[in-house]
Amino acid sequence: MSANQNSSPAKQAAQAVPNFVAIGECMVEMAPSGVAGQFQMSYAGDTFNTAWYLRQLCPTWGARFVSRIGTDSASDGMLAMAQKAGLDTGHIGRSTDRSIGLYLISLVDGERSFSYWRDQSAARQLADDRDSLARAVADATCVYISGITLGILTPDSRQTLLSVVAEARAAGKVTMFDSNLRPRLWEDTATMCDTVMQAAAVSDIVLPSYDDEVTYFADADQEATRTRYLNAGATTVIVKNGDGVIEYAAGGNLGQVTPNPVGNIVDTTAAGDSFNAGFVAGFLANAPIEDAIMQGAGVAAQVISQRGALVNLDLTKL
Repeated sequence: MSANQNSSPAKQAAQAVPNFVAIGECMVEMAPSGVAGQFQMSYAGDTFNTAWYLRQLCPTWGARFVSRIGTDSASDGMLAMAQKAGLDTGHIGRSTDRSIGLYLISLVDGERSFSYWRDQSAARQLADDRDSLARAVADATCVYISGITLGILTPDSRQTLLSVVAEARAAGKVTMFDSNLRPRLWEDTATMCDTVMQAAAVSDIVLPSYDDEVTYFADADQEATRTRYLNAGATTVIVKNGDGVIEYAAGGNLGQVTPNPVGNIVDTTAAGDSFNAGFVAGFLANAPIEDAIMQGAGVAAQVISQRGALVNLDLTKL
């Protein structure tokens, strides 16, 4: 795959209405309301967030979320919220003995930290049935997973998911991966890093965040991160770096993009997830790679200027 105007998957996506399929976990989110000691309840999760923002950016496209939830009221609320947003929820399985996870956001000067309750999340079972997973991506234009998606699964289910993604790539679908390194989800750091590189090997597009990569892979710089993922088998690599310079490789070309300065940073939750939505919206529409990156940065800038993972975008400013 190439990111230029003649690239096969991008060209195919431009000729038909794309169908974006995100696989992962959605949880109850408890976010600071702005009043001391008070929280606002919503639902969010990294790949879910990307699909949710893509629906805002491209309302005529298909956007499917693949996961597993419970049969309780919290799970019902999450499903209703996804359907109201226009997401295709037809491939969300349900477990009678589990529910969705929960996380609480703490904020200090706009930077967030998280506390999680997800050990018995139903989403941990999302790749237990290979046939169901394969059906969920059969009509996809783009299949999107993350390191968090992989981290919540058992070792066998991780391999099931990676094999389904590999088959999707072989069938000509665009496969996209955000490494989203979260060591607390994994047995150990070595397993996390090894599995992340396996995921990169079956992905067309990899979207790492440099601050995570330097911590766990000891990359000397963003170029080293980019090169490592290219060597793994990706053809497009976008190395995010907060509000700093973004390094990219696409279609055999290397370059960098400097995003516009961000004004007031309120909450950095979902910054990377929303960037991914803005980027893939441009990429699947066959936009020049630098324009797609700038659109991603513009979406993220709007998101981090508001509270919570999911906010309404002003599309006129993108």
